[in-house]
Amino acid sequence: MNIREKIEEREECFLHPKAIRSKNSKGRLSPEKEESDIRTCFQVDRDRILHSKSFRRLKHKTQVLLHPQGDHYRTRLTHTLEVTQIARTISRALMLNEDLTEAIAMGHDLGHTPFGHAGESLLNEVCDGGFRHYIHSLRVVDILEKNGKGLNLTFEVRDGILKHSKGKGPIVGKGAQKPETLEGRIVRISDIIAYINHDLDDSIRAGVLSEKDLPKFCTKELGERYSERINSMVIDVINESIKHGLDDIWLSDKMLEIMTKMRKFLFDKVYELDSMKKEFIKAKKILLELYEFYLKNANIFEKDIGDFGNSEDSIHRRVCDIIAGMSDEYALYKYNEYLMPTRWRF
Repeated sequence: MNIREKIEEREECFLHPKAIRSKNSKGRLSPEKEESDIRTCFQVDRDRILHSKSFRRLKHKTQVLLHPQGDHYRTRLTHTLEVTQIARTISRALMLNEDLTEAIAMGHDLGHTPFGHAGESLLNEVCDGGFRHYIHSLRVVDILEKNGKGLNLTFEVRDGILKHSKGKGPIVGKGAQKPETLEGRIVRISDIIAYINHDLDDSIRAGVLSEKDLPKFCTKELGERYSERINSMVIDVINESIKHGLDDIWLSDKMLEIMTKMRKFLFDKVYELDSMKKEFIKAKKILLELYEFYLKNANIFEKDIGDFGNSEDSIHRRVCDIIAGMSDEYALYKYNEYLMPTRWRF
């Protein structure tokens, strides 16, 4: 018996009956000849995501504040790490599959564009069939990574990546999109726990909000400090899910109301603030001009894209793919290179 088989045996003994066992995975898009001797399929998926180019690019992609000056603001990468930590804590407490949970969490935002939701909005306007980051995340792992070969992840990880997003939709309950696995549902709820807390924290750091602006229902019920508020939410998820016999991942009615109000507060006071919208307009202008430039200059586009993506797709789809994959820094670099005047050199 090799190490992987021993891990699978431990999963059988110690995980909750409703946890996904690695050996019971529905498999990959393309069958592979050999399995790892030391890692389960979900550990392999986690490692493939961690070592991917798209994961590394998250370090220079906007979370909520566009191109902030300062070292302590969240990026899409640090957001992903915070979601992963929260999700693993919940998964461990509920005795679900931590490796599956971690793999989904690490991959859930790979399809995000530069400049956050400003970039997503622009690409949704210009791409054939529209653009949604969660759908693009699946495209990244299925097609775009490894020079068009994809990462060939398991069904359970791909399902969790595709179905993690909420937008303004319901957090849990009727009408909420649900991954097939409890592990995927944990990532979905951990995502919102992470961002409604750290986006408040970053907004205060940036001076968009002050401590006194935080709604009283938030600080009174959850705690004055950032860590207290996250802890309150995590404990609620764990206790409610256990109380319901893990037939789903749950929030108490009170906590659901609080989190729904917190999300609305962020939309009203941060995401849809006039000053924020002005910066979004600038970001969308940069990406639109890059998009149009690449369409009109196929030779330059082919030089820049190299072996990225799928050559069988339309030029419009390929341009969307490469712009979606850009970090904020790289998009600004390319904009300056092609669309800003060059200083005269004597």
